[in-house]
Amino acid sequence: MGSFIGHVYPGLFLFSYGLYQAIVVFKAIIVNDSLLHPSCPPRNKGRWARLWEISYKGLLKTVTGSILIAYEISCTRGGFTLMNREMPPRFMYPKEWQHLTMFTLLILSGCVDVMSENLLPQRCVLLEKGGLVLTCYVLLMLLASHVQDSTGVELQVHCLLMLVVFLLMLVLTIELWAPDTFHLSLIETFLFLMMGSWLVQAGFILYRPVTGYPWQDDDISDIMFVTTFFCWHGMVNALCLLGLYGISSFWHRCYSPSSKLTRSKEALYYTGTEGPLYKLLPEMGPSEKEDQARLLAESSP
Repeated sequence: MGSFIGHVYPGLFLFSYGLYQAIVVFKAIIVNDSLLHPSCPPRNKGRWARLWEISYKGLLKTVTGSILIAYEISCTRGGFTLMNREMPPRFMYPKEWQHLTMFTLLILSGCVDVMSENLLPQRCVLLEKGGLVLTCYVLLMLLASHVQDSTGVELQVHCLLMLVVFLLMLVLTIELWAPDTFHLSLIETFLFLMMGSWLVQAGFILYRPVTGYPWQDDDISDIMFVTTFFCWHGMVNALCLLGLYGISSFWHRCYSPSSKLTRSKEALYYTGTEGPLYKLLPEMGPSEKEDQARLLAESSP
C-alpha cells in the first residue's frame, strides 16, 4: 500500500462502496422502505435465480481484499517474511504486515456479510455491523502506529484519514443499537465517501503531485493546504450525495417499477378531478341489520 496504486485502489473501492450505500439509503428514504429488510421486486425463477440472492456487497469486499493482498505481496521485495535470520532476529516489513492485516479484515467482513445474507436461516444485521465495527477499530489502531515515523505532509494526510476512521467507528458503534436509522446510515455513507476520496487524494499528494514537484514537509503552507483540500473533499462529497439523491428521487418517481405499480393500484380507486370510480359502502347500523333479518324471516316459508 506504500505506493500510488496502493492508495488509489483501496480509495476507489471505498468510494464505490459509499456510492452503493448511498443508493440503498436513498431508495429506502424515497419509497419509505426498511434499511434492514428492503422489499425487492419479484424475479423470474430459473437456473440463475440464485444469483440474485447473493450478497454482492460481501462478495465485492472479499474479491477486493484478495486482490489487494496479492498486490501487496507482489510488491514486496526480497520475499514476504516475518523475521530475518540474523541474531537476534528482527521483524521484517512492519508496514506491509499492517497493510496485510487491513486487507485480511476486509475479506473477513465480506465473508461475514455473505454468511449472514446467504448461509444463515435468517439475516443477522448485528453480526454484519459487528464485523464492520471490528474492522474500523483495528484499522484505527493500525493507523495510529502506522504514522510513528511520519512527518510533515505525510503525517497530516494520515492524521486526517484517522479522523475519518474515528468518526466512522463511532457511527458504526452507535448503529449496533440503532441499525435502522436513516440519519446514521447517511452519515456512515458520507464518511465512506470521505475515506475513499481522501485515500485517492493521498496517493496524488504523496507519490504523484499534480505539479510534478514533491510537497515540502518544512513548508507550513503545504501542510495548511492539505487540510484545505480535506475540507474541499467534504464539500464535494456532500454535493455528490445531494446530486445522487436528486437522481434517485427522479428515477424512482418516473422509471422505477415499484412506483408504476403503486400508481396503477391508485388508479383503481381514483379518477382525477371528477371523483372516485367507486366508494366503499358505509357500514350498516344495528337497526338496518334487524330490518334485513326480519324481512328474510318473513320471506322464508
